Amino acid sequence: MVETRRQQQLDEVASALFRERGYAATSVREIARALDLQGASLYTHMASKEDLLWSIVWRVAERFRTTVEPLAEGPGTPEARLRAMIGAHVAIVAGEREHAAVFLHEWRFLGPERKAEMAARRDAYEARFREVIAAGMRDGTFRNGHAAITARALLSSLNGIPAWYRPDGPLGPGELADAYANLFLSGLLADRSEPAPARPPQPPRRRRTRP
Repeated sequence: MVETRRQQQLDEVASALFRERGYAATSVREIARALDLQGASLYTHMASKEDLLWSIVWRVAERFRTTVEPLAEGPGTPEARLRAMIGAHVAIVAGEREHAAVFLHEWRFLGPERKAEMAARRDAYEARFREVIAAGMRDGTFRNGHAAITARALLSSLNGIPAWYRPDGPLGPGELADAYANLFLSGLLADRSEPAPARPPQPPRRRRTRP
């Protein structure tokens, strides 16, 4: 999808309105008014309101994929990779709050085919976190547990950030990412100070006697 300057302007304005009022409650006329355009002339830049929603949602999905996927597949321990993935995710939801909020909440208004495609992309993205968490559980970095539930809980928490985060608040995106990473990793990391479980006693070996 090739973005023009006008498309970027449309996305910016529509994202703000969709986040504030919701996709269903925002009319094409309101979008046109915010851009100082006549309602009819807006259709020279887009085919439908849904196309505008798709443009926003697709762009954010691509941003998540291209930013986080290399971190999930890259070198490093599961702990290091998961920390980097959390940092990248927070940078997007905190740095692009309006676009991220539309992606997270309004995608359900897409038509059936686009909705199915976006659901598949979201599932694939969540799977990246699940795979790294599962790898950490297998190699002993993380406590044993349910990797899928852990990944979903982590992403649900991170995806709540656009609802309350403010750029002029006490924490920048980097500090916020560290706070979330420390919180989740402190619960995931295996306690290396605990002694290894004792081996069960073995019965004494019987000595063979010569005939």
